[in-house]
Amino acid sequence: GAPQPRVDTPFLCGFPGAFEIEINGQLVFSKLENGGFPYEKDLLEAVRRARNGEPLQRITNSRPPCAIL
Repeated sequence: GAPQPRVDTPFLCGFPGAFEIEINGQLVFSKLENGGFPYEKDLLEAVRRARNGEPLQRITNSRPPCAIL
C-alpha cells in the first residue's frame, strides 16, 4: 500500500497557546497564526492529500478558541 503520512504536533515549550500540526515535515496548521484549533474535516483532508501524494496546503480555517468562564 501507499506509505502512511507522518503527522506531528510539536510542543513549543515557552509559547502558551502554541499548537502546530506538521505532515511529513511540512507545517499545515498553526494555532498562533489562526487563533483556534483546526476543524477535523480540514485536518482529515490534509492527511488524505498527503497519503495520495498530493501537494499539501495550509489549513486556514479554525474554530474560535474556547473560553472557560
